[in-house]
Amino acid sequence: MSDVEELAARRQAVDDLRAAGIEPFPARVSRTHNAKEALEAYQPDVPEEEQPTVTVAGRMLTPRHMGKASFLHLQDGSGKIQVYAQRNTLGDAQFDLLKSLHPGDFLWVSGPVFQTRTGEITVRAREIKLISKALRPLPDKFHGIRDKEVRYRKRYLDLIANRESFDRLMLRSRIVSTVRRLLESRGFIEVETPVLQSLYGGAHARPFTTHFNALGEDLYLRIALELYHKRLLIGGVDKLFEIGRVFRNEGLSRKHNPEFTMLELYWAYADYHDIMSLVEWFVSETAGQIFGSPIIERDGQQIDLTPPWPRQTLREAILQYSGIDFTAYPVGEGDAALLSAARERGLQIPDRTPRGKVIDELLSTFVEPHLIEPIFLYDYPLELSPLAKTKEGDPALVERFEAFAGAVELANAFTELNDPQDQRRRFEAQAVDREAGDQDAHAFDEDFLEAMEHGMPPAGGLGVGIDRLTMFLTGAESIKDVILFPQMRRGSSLEDAEEDAENENDL
Repeated sequence: MSDVEELAARRQAVDDLRAAGIEPFPARVSRTHNAKEALEAYQPDVPEEEQPTVTVAGRMLTPRHMGKASFLHLQDGSGKIQVYAQRNTLGDAQFDLLKSLHPGDFLWVSGPVFQTRTGEITVRAREIKLISKALRPLPDKFHGIRDKEVRYRKRYLDLIANRESFDRLMLRSRIVSTVRRLLESRGFIEVETPVLQSLYGGAHARPFTTHFNALGEDLYLRIALELYHKRLLIGGVDKLFEIGRVFRNEGLSRKHNPEFTMLELYWAYADYHDIMSLVEWFVSETAGQIFGSPIIERDGQQIDLTPPWPRQTLREAILQYSGIDFTAYPVGEGDAALLSAARERGLQIPDRTPRGKVIDELLSTFVEPHLIEPIFLYDYPLELSPLAKTKEGDPALVERFEAFAGAVELANAFTELNDPQDQRRRFEAQAVDREAGDQDAHAFDEDFLEAMEHGMPPAGGLGVGIDRLTMFLTGAESIKDVILFPQMRRGSSLEDAEEDAENENDL
């Protein structure tokens, strides 16, 4: 039967049910147990007549009709449980209704639990009700649902057919709630800041633009949370965090989605060393609380998240894996030579690529793939970090680190710049880069400078990509596997979907 014929048949079934006095979409339903609780309600060594009666509800899967008896499974958010139905128990009307239903319909079942000869805990149906009729058939779970196009575009089907995807969703929720509880236990308060901003900032990225009709103004979707958080530091909030969506007008890849979830955190009177200790603590604790151990296995390799994590300067890491010492190329006069050296190592970099981007490409290409075990790389070039505090004794570097594990960047942190005059100079330098064509350079924010001039305490700041942290902790291959509804090109084919999910380069 074609999909069109199947849809027509199921719509006709709805009309037939209503004609028979059965409402296929009742307004409410009650249950005593979910599937997991019903399985746990079974009491070994207790006769069936003394077993508890449960009332369960869920989506009907795998019905098997055998004359006067039927087996099926009900699936809800907690899992699934088998149901056994007999004509002589249900009566002709209910049993005939059951046999007329389709996989995917939602069913209410009441009856005692028992154990079959094969050892499966099962509900013996004494009463059933249809509680929602599915008008469209479920895809073939052994074939179509494995297509990335189906899984990413129609996530609801992926969640129905692939328990791994459903469990990953549950794990993501637990990861976020665990991180939130851990930070609150250290005295951090959760805040909310604007998504729509008159001037974007806090990161090297291009924004999405929208229009506010009431004011006749263009606004931007935030690319980071940082500048509003620092205003709160200035206002006297010492320890704060936010878990929220940010939006960057960039390409798609295995590790990039233009809409993603960021944890940002600011801690007055702390520096980047304090933030390192905080990161390794809450990542290790999160893994321990969710998986029972800070040692997790990824791609057949055990990764120990127990603190302390190794620390290495960015200069040492790039020199180790690429053979290039970027400090040997002085800022300004050595920029062209650094670009040439990177090209000799095989990087395809356009002319006039800013020095900071060349260094960042060296990191992502030569270093990052080797960072399987957790590690902090620290002390970054000033050009890469216009909002970070200059390192004492070396004005070409800033007190910044990035945390890596599983060959993915998990966190980015600074000792925050709190000198408004220095910040003004850096904004001015970024403005020069923008005029030279760097669309990702930081915008000049006079309002933020005014806030800083009222005095901002020394502080450490942190950004953690929740999606990448979830990728790492759950072993997901693509960011699309941990974002419920990822961005995809409209009307793309399966091949395009796979390219979006797997291609490491911006599209």
